[in-house]
Amino acid sequence: MSRYWSRVVQGLKPYVPGEQPKLPDLVKLNTNENPYGPSPLAIHALRGEIGDALRLYPDPNADRLKQAIAASFGAQCIAPRQVFVGNGSDEVLAHVFLALLKHERPVLFPDITYSFYPVYCGLYGIDYTAVPLNEKFEIRTDDYLVRNGGIIFPNPNAPTGCFLPLSEVERLLAGNADSVVVIDEAYVDFGGESAIAFVARYPNLLIVRTLSKSHSLAGLRVGFAIGQADLIEALERVKNSFNSYPLGRLAIAGAAAAIEDQAHFERTRRAVIASREALVRDLAALGFEVLPSTANFVFARHPDRDGGELAAALRQRGIIVRHFQQARIKQFLRISVGNDAQCRALVGALREILR
Repeated sequence: MSRYWSRVVQGLKPYVPGEQPKLPDLVKLNTNENPYGPSPLAIHALRGEIGDALRLYPDPNADRLKQAIAASFGAQCIAPRQVFVGNGSDEVLAHVFLALLKHERPVLFPDITYSFYPVYCGLYGIDYTAVPLNEKFEIRTDDYLVRNGGIIFPNPNAPTGCFLPLSEVERLLAGNADSVVVIDEAYVDFGGESAIAFVARYPNLLIVRTLSKSHSLAGLRVGFAIGQADLIEALERVKNSFNSYPLGRLAIAGAAAAIEDQAHFERTRRAVIASREALVRDLAALGFEVLPSTANFVFARHPDRDGGELAAALRQRGIIVRHFQQARIKQFLRISVGNDAQCRALVGALREILR
């Protein structure tokens, strides 16, 4: 610990991202990346931005991208002024915590969820309460119908993959009219149902999305939020007090093109869903308990094998999955859905290990 550190830094427990190992012939199933490449239209758009214009600052409002995002929701009638964009959904979430969730009462989120949430609370000095999931690792809506300074959770949840039905989401929104409810829909495109239709009716709803997963753009770092205009204005005020240019020219152009290529999005999304369902069947046949998932990953444990030992044995065979140390879930493996060849390699390795 350096004597030059601020008091804030001394107390931080930073988020630990998924490992990015530099190993040859690796089957990498630990960071929920899409196994299929981005839209060819996005690649073309990126190439088109490489030139003399890079000497100029990008559009600080990213209007082209906001228009593409708004248009992609079609009948939901989202206006560009209801869209906020940032450098990945992590930056968007960071601004959300400071702009909308820093109040006198604690923020509520599940005890098993995206582990960046308590990190943001530590960074910004926000009180929070981690609300236990039930025995099936599901969110209980009634637990959130109490006075609070805001609510945030992924839907589907991470790392469990479990989805809270929209009827329960609406009950939660109606029961928390005095606080903001943030739904992190990073994985919703893989089988969940977006709460976007509720935006017009509930001024306390903010939805956060990312292009890293279903649009295969984890390397480009683009995220966005959708809500009523006053929530978006709060985010813009924080953003313009921090970094007026979070997205570069390449990110704006590539993300807009990817969003507009609905055919590629649908094709790759459906391929991941099909691979997930096959993987779930194969894991169940090996004796694994697999939680119901609407994400591009599965959460599984074996009744007779230690989760950490399984993860280590897979690693020895060149297959990386995510293993968490948190007590309630330390026997689980979070396995990203790869392409069919990667899934076959995983199942083959597990069959060998279990034998």
